[in-house]
Amino acid sequence: MDKPQQQLDKRQVRIAFNRAADSYDGVAVLQREVGERLLERLELIRLEPQWALDLGAGTGQITRGLLKRYRGSRVVALDLAEAMLAHTRRSAGWWRRPRLVCADAEQLPLADASVDLLVSNLTLQWCNSLEQTFAEFRRVLRPGGALFFTTFGPDTLRELRESWAEVDGHSHTNRFIDLHDIGDALVRAGLAEPVMDMEMLTLTYRELPTLVREIKELGAHNVTRGRVRSLTGRARWRAFEQAYESRRRDGVLPLSYEVIYGHAWAPTGVRQQRSGDEVRVPLDMLKGR
Repeated sequence: MDKPQQQLDKRQVRIAFNRAADSYDGVAVLQREVGERLLERLELIRLEPQWALDLGAGTGQITRGLLKRYRGSRVVALDLAEAMLAHTRRSAGWWRRPRLVCADAEQLPLADASVDLLVSNLTLQWCNSLEQTFAEFRRVLRPGGALFFTTFGPDTLRELRESWAEVDGHSHTNRFIDLHDIGDALVRAGLAEPVMDMEMLTLTYRELPTLVREIKELGAHNVTRGRVRSLTGRARWRAFEQAYESRRRDGVLPLSYEVIYGHAWAPTGVRQQRSGDEVRVPLDMLKGR
């Protein structure tokens, strides 16, 4: 369990991505590349899903890929931010629309055993509890259903984090979870045959203000509860700038991303039904818009 100050403020996560919806596609170079690599991995399996879920749909890249690849499937796009889903709806085309669900990945409003394929691109890092998130994935996947995902590992934004660490002791970036911890969480959730791998990708920038601005335009700035809430003063900014400039190589500033890829399966044994006051909506009740 993360310390309280390391927990993500979900309200701020929603606000950040709603604000970023219009600017996201203009700066999401790395996110699109990772999404394409994730879609390519679906070629490794033979699966014709009746229902496919794009969890953390953003502006709809994975949703469009699923609609194109699985022409006989019904596709659901789920995201925490309504403005992102509006972009997904507009970009999907008029002839075959996905179902749209605005919800939190840690509390899915979907019925048990209702999804054959769950794909999630760069969303897990916005969840406070991997245990809860994977338990939800396990719950909504049908026996034999497949999970494919990407997320960021702890070396992500290391130059940014290390530069701020030379200035003050505050949290300036979100926390990221180690590959091995993710794999362990998959097993504890009861997902079968997990496979994990990782690669490092690096973006480069001529100027530091451009780097910082693009992070904000992605909606990816720090939203942990322990973040600094006051404005950055000139002296602190200059100190941060000097620290980051010391990392300049060959005329450019690097920004690293540790990209983790994973897939697993829902076991084919008997599934326990949940009880309580929660409302779970069968996917057949969702209408395309």
